[in-house]
Formats: sequence, C-alpha cells, structure tokens
Amino acid sequence: MKRIAFLTTLNLFAFLAQGQETIAEKDSFYNLSPVEVKAVRAAEHAPVTKTNISKKEIEKQNLAQDLPFLLNQTPSVVINADAGNGVGYTGIRIRGTDATRINVTLNGIPYNDAESQGTFFVDLPDFASSVNSIQIQRGVGTSSNGAGAFGATINFSTNEANLKPYSEFNNSYGSFATWKNTIKAGTGLIGHHFTVDARLSNITSSGFIDRASSKLRSLYFSTGYIGKSNSLRFNLFKGYEKTYQAWYGVSEADLKAGNRRINYAGTEKPGEPYDNETDNYWQDHYQLFYTHHFNERLAFNTALFFTKGKGYYEEYRAGQTYSSYNLPSPVLGGNVMDTADFIRQLWLNNNFYGNIFSLQYHDASTEITFGGAYTRYEGNHYGKLIWATYGLTGPDKWYDLNALKTDFNSYAKLLQEFSKRWNAYADLQYRHVRYNIDGFPDNRDLFIKNNYDFFNPKIGVSYAHNGWSGYFSYGIAQKEPNRDDFEAGKNQQPKPERLHDIELGFERRGRNYRWGATFYYMKYRDQLVLTGKINDVGAYTRTNIPDSYRMGVELQGSLQPVSW
Repeated sequence: MKRIAFLTTLNLFAFLAQGQETIAEKDSFYNLSPVEVKAVRAAEHAPVTKTNISKKEIEKQNLAQDLPFLLNQTPSVVINADAGNGVGYTGIRIRGTDATRINVTLNGIPYNDAESQGTFFVDLPDFASSVNSIQIQRGVGTSSNGAGAFGATINFSTNEANLKPYSEFNNSYGSFATWKNTIKAGTGLIGHHFTVDARLSNITSSGFIDRASSKLRSLYFSTGYIGKSNSLRFNLFKGYEKTYQAWYGVSEADLKAGNRRINYAGTEKPGEPYDNETDNYWQDHYQLFYTHHFNERLAFNTALFFTKGKGYYEEYRAGQTYSSYNLPSPVLGGNVMDTADFIRQLWLNNNFYGNIFSLQYHDASTEITFGGAYTRYEGNHYGKLIWATYGLTGPDKWYDLNALKTDFNSYAKLLQEFSKRWNAYADLQYRHVRYNIDGFPDNRDLFIKNNYDFFNPKIGVSYAHNGWSGYFSYGIAQKEPNRDDFEAGKNQQPKPERLHDIELGFERRGRNYRWGATFYYMKYRDQLVLTGKINDVGAYTRTNIPDSYRMGVELQGSLQPVSW
C-alpha cells in the first residue's frame, strides 16, 4: 500500500468582508476546553493513558487524507484505507482493536454508528480543518457517551471560540490525482459576544487501487453567543461521499503475482467492470449547546443533537435467482428463466438524536463531574432492484426492515488531589441499552429484542514530582454486540463483551526532552473475535470466545535540541 505523497500546498489568505485584516495566528481561540468536552476528557493528572493533539499539530498533517491518517503517529495506532492512499473509506485500530470498539465523540456527542458501532470518517470529509483539539485515550479510559471503549476513546472538539477574524483558502494536490480545496472564514468576536465560523471543502482522488475513486464534499457552520455566565452554540456540518467500492482487498495470489492494484468490485459484470459500483452517503449533523456557569467553580452544560444519514451502495450481481429477491421467474419463449443478472441498491435511512448533559464542580484540589446522555436511533434498511437482464419493469424493493436502539448512560467522576504529588481518581458509570431488530435481508424471521444493563467502574492514582510522573489504573468496560453479530441465527446469538483493563505508566520530562512507557493488560470475557468469514459487503463476521487478553508496552519519546 502506497501512502499519498503530496507535492504542493498553496495557502492564500484574503481579507474578510468589511475590511477586517487577515490574521496569521489562526490559533487565536479560547484555549480552554468547552464544558461539554471536559466532561468526557481525562484531566492532566488523571491516571489515564492518553495523547493530546493540538490544532497546530493537526494542521501540519491535514492535507486531504481521512482522520485516521492524522492519528497515525500516536502510540499503538494502525491504519488502513480501501483506496490505498488515505482518501475515502479508511480504518483505524488501536492496540489491535478495530473501530467498532473505539468510542468516538464530536464535542461530547456520540459519533459511532449505533448499529454497526463503526466510525465512518469518510462521511466527514476534511473535518480536521474545523477541529481545534483531539484527545485519544487508550484502554478503557474515562466514562464517555455512546458505545463502550474496548480499545480507545477519541474525542474531537470544534467548540473553542475563535476570537480574531480570519479567512483562508487552501489547495493541496498529490499523487493519484488527489485534490483538496478548502475555503474557511470566521468573524472573530463581534460585540464581545458573538462568533461565526464557516467552511466549505471538496476532495477528489483516483485512488491507488484500480477504480477506487472518491468524490467528497463537506460544509461546516458554527455560531455562538458568549456571555458572562451563559453561552449558546449551534453547529451544523454536512458531508457527502461517493466512492467506488474497494473494500474486498487483494488476494494473496494476486499480491504474489504483482497485481497490487487489482479491484474485484464490479467484475461480476461481463466485459468491463460495472462503472457505478459505488457507495453513496449523505450525513447531516445538528448540535445545540447551552452552558451556564453558576460561579467560578460550578458549571452546567446540556446539548441537543440530531444526525441524519441516508445512502446506499450499488452493485452488479451476476447469476442471481429470482426467488432470492421474492420475484416470480419470467417466462421467455416458453422457457422459465430462473436466474439473471441484477443491479441492486442496498439503502440505509436513519435518524439519530438525543441529549447529553453534565454538571461540573472544581476547586483547588477537587474535580467532580456528573453527566450522562440519552440517545435514540431509528434505522430503516431496504433494498432496491433497479435493473435485471429480463423480467423487471421498474425498481422493485425486495426487503424493507426497521431497527430501533435507545441508549441511556449516567456517570460520576471524582479527581481528588491529596497533596502536591498525589491524586486519586474514581469513575462510576451505569448504561442501559435497548435494541430491537425486525429481521435481516437474508433472515427475515429473525427478530431481536434485547436489553442490556452495564455497570462500569474505574479507579486509579497518579503521582508527579520533579519532572517524574506515573499512574496506575483499573477499569471495567462492557458493550453490546453490533448488528452483524446477530445475523448468524437464533441458535447462535452473541453475548455482550466484558473487559478488565489494568494500566501502569511512567513519564520523565526535561527542559528539552520527554520519554514515557505504559504497560497494559486487557483481560476479556466473551470477546467477539473474527472467524475468517466475510459477509456480502466485505465485513468480517465474529463469534464469542470465553477468555482472551491483550497485553503490551507502549514507548514514546521526543527531543527538541533547539527552540525553533
């Protein structure tokens, strides 16, 4: 797999309307994490294995590739891309666990798909251009909103207020005809209270893998009111992607034969591969935040959100039976035609909405947080036949299935400083999940109605003195299976997973250097592991195993011999 090699980056700064001057220092924003982000992030002295990424670090790598590629240099991260160059569908693993076990939040709001529990960053093209900071927590981490963290937690923050006006136009060009065009601007603080920020982005690429093209567009808009005790912010971001399918990988035989760029998608069509074997998806996010500071020590935050997603993938399927689509076999010239070639679309239309909230208290030695979230997911899965060799007079819907999932969690966190050197941490979370599935495309009579109750405690201590720091923590996380895990059949229903996580970390900081080591032991009960089988969209199927573990050591260090 070849990484994209960008050749040029052009930055053009223009004046804002009304004659406001361009600001070279684009990091002129409130450098304090918004309340809704602090609720799910680990504080500096919390005994949690974490990595913080600043806006300046993000900008250094933000060219056109997807968000996982920006995190590639952090500990225990392994990434992949369907197209082979980081544009389009990408994946991330942390400590060997895939994205379905990595809890992702956007400003504290859950981003993982409620059913698959995956994170499809392709639906957020160029989102990094609007991100102010990122925190990665490895292991169980702190309590968060959404599915449990079985490998890591990643939370993105965009809500820091830009205090000074700015405008920016960026173009990036790289190998495999990759283009990224971004225009963004902000008003800065107007009348000491109001801010407006906006961005438009367009990304196109031919991909390293044959025909693995990408056409991506996104919009970001944010406006806020900042008062002495109250603040209000509204975010709207939209993403659209059209990518040629490349999720089947490359076989060992083709790799050995030198066919590294081969793409099997669309090749069921006789002759040339089907030219519209594409994935198409639209996703809109609406977020409304309200924060009230009772005094310097006590603050309350709540947010309402709504995420709308709709899209399909289209594919050419050869030699399919009419009965598999609940269609009668046509009769041509007295002959019954049992099979034909079909072009089909598999659709997903979903609504995801809810509320997050937190109450935070802090003084010189104590930080207390109470918080939680309620979310509801409504998914409609349906398939459409749009063409057949013969016998199809118009689009035909061969399945139409619904799913409903609700998720409630509440948590309490305490970080207590006992001396200038020692801190203790405790974190308790309760989570209730209800999941109903009204059948599957290939198993219409399989209905799922499950309820799960999880209690996830975490404790730890940390120490810091004279440039040395260390911590020890123990945490439990539990999570429900995803949609694909249920499709095996009534007699093979999956169990929820449970994780016991032990972390021990040390760090040394000097004037111009730092190094650290983390030892972890992650003990699983009923972990869902891959079986080697692949379903019809290239996803691997999983089964529970009673006992398993991951353990390892993470080493990192940096040296800055000069200050510039």
